[in-house]
Order: sequence, then structure tokens, then C-alpha cells
Amino acid sequence: MKKVGNHTSFSRILFLCLTFVLTFSTGSFAQDVAKGKELFNANCAACHKLDANSTGPALRGVVERHPTDWLHKWIKDSSGLIKSGDAAAVKLFNEWNKVPMNSFPNLSDEDIDNIIAYTSEPKPEPTTPVSPTGPGGASASGGVSEIVVLGGLVVVLAMLVIMLVMVRKVLNKVADKNNLTVQETKSLPIWKAFVKNQFLVITSVVVLMLAGAYFAFGYMMQVGVDQNYQPIQPIHFSHKIHAGENGIDCKYCHSSARTSKTSGIPSMNVCMNCHKNITEFTGSPDSVYVDYSKEFYTAEIQKIYQAVGWDPATQSYTGKEQPVKWVRIHNLPDFVYFNHSQHVSVAGLECQTCHGPVESMEIMKQHSSLTMGWCVNCHRETEVNVKDNEYYAKIHEELSKKYGVEKLTAAQLGGLECGKCHY
Repeated sequence: MKKVGNHTSFSRILFLCLTFVLTFSTGSFAQDVAKGKELFNANCAACHKLDANSTGPALRGVVERHPTDWLHKWIKDSSGLIKSGDAAAVKLFNEWNKVPMNSFPNLSDEDIDNIIAYTSEPKPEPTTPVSPTGPGGASASGGVSEIVVLGGLVVVLAMLVIMLVMVRKVLNKVADKNNLTVQETKSLPIWKAFVKNQFLVITSVVVLMLAGAYFAFGYMMQVGVDQNYQPIQPIHFSHKIHAGENGIDCKYCHSSARTSKTSGIPSMNVCMNCHKNITEFTGSPDSVYVDYSKEFYTAEIQKIYQAVGWDPATQSYTGKEQPVKWVRIHNLPDFVYFNHSQHVSVAGLECQTCHGPVESMEIMKQHSSLTMGWCVNCHRETEVNVKDNEYYAKIHEELSKKYGVEKLTAAQLGGLECGKCHY
């Protein structure tokens, strides 16, 4: 008799295998997209964007314009593909001003497939911002609005006034009913009593004179002190985003701080090193570094293009430039000498020592008072770094013996001499 296999068991095994394969293939695809985004940002983002032309064409949906095998050849060796006479390669080369694309032979086929998977993702729909407050100004978190609180206080005060009036009427009725009279004693006005007391008059005059001198001195000491001065600039520049979230070194923009007296105002060409390709703000709206909307930051980037005469559509300069009238924030008196290179390169101080937590400032401001007392105090407390610093090696050794200390402060090196900071 012929035996028949268990078809039910076989079907179950086949179904479980298919489920297993589909499950892991789906997870693998999701990981491919994430890996593709990482590879795209590392290798492609300098010249390409997903949804807008830059140095090169937009890459979202590129697989719909070119076959996958052709993209593999193009990415690994674009120059070789052009030289071979490939029609699509030659056409693309001519359309983009005959600028050859960098070749990436180091990318594997899997890496390229991951990048293609990332560029094939549908464009996310713009989200409508939700108002943080509901009808009547009530907070979305369920809190009570300020108007309601103030209204309640007004009602309570009105009730207290009414109660006091009623209490007075009741007391008057009780006094009338019991034939009570309120005896009123005449007293001197307070100002006459004050004038008759000579000791009180003299004491008050002395106190007023001392208080006036104190406030006058305090006011005069604030003349020319612009601490917390925070002007609005013609182009909004967020140090919070650039130095904070993006981690750009201060001296990349203020390069002259290493070798010059002044830190300098960066030229617009420095901005264009990055913003030639970064034409819009793409930061996460959930980031703690975002204080304004995406549209606001993107509009500020467009001001850079207007200043330098750059047309992002044609990727070319128009020759029509506009000066940017920056507002100076830190401004020392003319009789004060301050050298950035002496502090940054020789002393090795961080920019935040004087300028405060710049990486957290959305709008730049003067953090420190920059008064003479503030500078002198810093010279008294700051120890001189003599490690690998031959300039101070000999004098540091001699002064250490003189003062009997191992480490010297800037003040002990002559940092309190008038001629060091004043002409």
C-alpha cells in the first residue's frame, strides 16, 4: 500500500518559512533606508539634495530616471562611463556644465542599493503646526489662562471692598443705637512733626545725600558698559544652530582671531562655503536648537544669496551684490588695546571665556561687562600655560623663583601694567 505524506504539516512549514523571510526582509529594508541616509549624508549631500537642484541634480526618485545597473556604473566611475560614449552619461555631463561627478569606487553594490532605497522614499508631507493654546487662550496642557486668574482676583478684591463698607455701616448703627460718640483728637500733620524734629531732619538729609551719591556713582560707572547688548542683525545668524547643534568651530568663521588683533567679521564667501548647497533649513522641528520656523530660517538664507548675488536655480553668480550692514556688538574704547591672537593662540583661552556660552545664543549678545575691573580680575585668576610654550619658558622660571610659586598668573607676568592694555 502506497504511503501519502502529511500535506497539512508541509503547508504549515512552508507558511512559517514565508512569514519568517518576509518579516526579516521588511526589517532589512528599513535598515537599508537608514543606512542609505547615512551614506547619502556622508558622500552625496555635499553636491546633491533630495528635492532641489544644487551642484548636481535632485536625487529623489532617481531610479525612475535611470536603471539601477546604470546608476551603479555611474556612481563607481562616472568619468569612465562618459569616456565610453554612454548616451545618458554624456547627456547628463553636458547638462551640468561639463562638471564631472566624483567617483566612489569604495562604495559596494549594497551601499549603492541602500542609497537608492533612501532616494526612493516618498517626500514627506508638510505638517500643520498645532497651536499651543485652545479657545479663550486656555493652554493646551489644561492650565488656567492669565485672564481668568486676573478676573478672579478682581472679583475677590471687589467683595472685600463691599464687606468693609458693610462692616462700617453696621458699626455706625451700633454706635447710634447705644448713643456712643467717637472722640476725635486733633494731631499735628506728619510734615509739621517732621520739621520740628531737628535730629530727624539732619539724619534724613544725610541719608538722602549718601543715597544720591551712591546711585549717581552707580549710574556713571555704567556709562559705556554694554553688557547684554543684543541688537537685531540684518541677517539672522543663529550661533545656537551653527556653533551648538552643528558644532562648527568659532575660528572657522572668525579665522583672524588666531593671528590678528581683531577676530574679524566673516566675509559672505565663508557663508557660501556651506550655503552654496544648503539652500533651506532642514533641521528637526523637535530640536531644542530651533527657536523659529523652517520658513524663517530659509528666508534668512535667501538674504545671503541676495548679498553675494547668487542664483540657486542656475547655480551661478549674477554679479548683483548688496552690502550687509552688520551691527557691532563688542566695542572697546579707543584707548584700550586688546589682541585676540595673544589670548587665543598664546594663552589658549576658549572664546567662551569672554563671550559666554555662544553655542546656546540664538541672538548674539555681549555676555561680559568688559570693564577694566573685569579684565584685571581675569588676569589675577588666570594661570599662564607654559607647557610647550617656549615664549614664556625662561621668564616663567625666573619669576617662579621670585614669587616662590610653581604656577604664575597673568598678573604676576606683568598683566596689570598700564602699558599692557592702554596706549
